[in-house]
Amino acid sequence: MCRLLGYATSGFNLSLNDVLGMHEVTDFRDLSEIHNDGWGVALLSNPTELPFAAGEVRKPETGTKLYKSTLAARHDPIFRDFADGPARGGLWHLRLASSNLPLILENQQPFFANGLSFIHNGDISDDRGINIVLNRAYPINQGAFLSTGGRSDSAIFFSVILEYIAFGFALDEAVAQAVRQLRQAYPKSSYNCMIQSQDQLVALCAAGREKTSPRIVEIYDEYGKGEKAHDYRVMRYRDVQDRDGKPSGVVVASSGFEQNESDGWKVLKNDQMIVASNRTGEYHVRSI
Repeated sequence: MCRLLGYATSGFNLSLNDVLGMHEVTDFRDLSEIHNDGWGVALLSNPTELPFAAGEVRKPETGTKLYKSTLAARHDPIFRDFADGPARGGLWHLRLASSNLPLILENQQPFFANGLSFIHNGDISDDRGINIVLNRAYPINQGAFLSTGGRSDSAIFFSVILEYIAFGFALDEAVAQAVRQLRQAYPKSSYNCMIQSQDQLVALCAAGREKTSPRIVEIYDEYGKGEKAHDYRVMRYRDVQDRDGKPSGVVVASSGFEQNESDGWKVLKNDQMIVASNRTGEYHVRSI
């Protein structure tokens, strides 16, 4: 039960402040008043000093700056540094832990494995509220699961994606296949997620229940913000512009802060995903 944000550019560096604007970044960060179980970020960058020994031919390489904390983003001063950090792609995650899963660093997102960063908003549980992590009978590739470093339902989701990638599927289709598989056992769970490689951003809206659950409304009501929960599962996207005002990438985000149609925001429909290049900024929408 989290808030997600990701962006991809046409290969040049922009900070989150550049992409959203400082006012919107503040509004996004303030969501951690409710989503206060930690936060994390994964930014793509091109290192100025490449890790090669003397005499070796240097080749282009992408690095990932990864930060995770069990502090709420609004209480972590490092958030401002990352929001101002340049990157050609990035994932941001504000956590509200699902199904009483422990608040440990291992369960903070983004998860990172095999050069991929992953974030998820959902609670993968059955109709009785029993989380997939307690389902000993569910088949999980232990190697893929351990590589995520996590112990949560989101880590299991990521491990299923990793398994499909190992089978040879492209990144976007691996995400689609993972959702199809998990839905066979957990059809009403939410699989809203984003995954980032050194070449692509994939952002998926796949909510089992498009209507906000009463529990989410209750949580938001506790903070006097129940009216902000009505579109909880909705994700929106808009073009990223370069310094000349030309379209040059895309940003995708969960709801919770102002995303007006007049500002170019569009709804990503349920069971649709954005597939974007963080090399060229080109993107398209496809169904799963």
